[in-house]
Amino acid sequence: MYCTRIFYGASAIALALVFMSQTGKSSIARGKDVYSQQCVACHQADGMGVEDTNPSLVKTKYVLGDKAALVRIILKGMQGVTIDDERYRNVMAPHVDLTDQQIADVLTYVRNSFGNKASVVTAAEVKAIRARTK
Repeated sequence: MYCTRIFYGASAIALALVFMSQTGKSSIARGKDVYSQQCVACHQADGMGVEDTNPSLVKTKYVLGDKAALVRIILKGMQGVTIDDERYRNVMAPHVDLTDQQIADVLTYVRNSFGNKASVVTAAEVKAIRARTK
């Protein structure tokens, strides 16, 4: 009886760890899909952007910094920005059509790709930021 409890307890822990691991991976995989559909034309497959036109997503303060600022950029768009002393002139259209989960996934992907390493963005965080963003 004691061994059975240990076995089931260990099995439950193992399943929880696998689920958490798959959840993190699936968010990045889903984010890559969103990036391929919505972002790659301007920011490029390598995240380097286009000089003077579209910003790089590689290790910049925007990508690695405030998650709320990134969410607001996706929701409200952006025009003419200086990032790390380089001026970019293109317009980024708002993407209000993306769901909270899609925004969380694409930002998690970007924040953990192209040499970046930053915390994940959750759909709950995006939902809260969207509610405060007018």
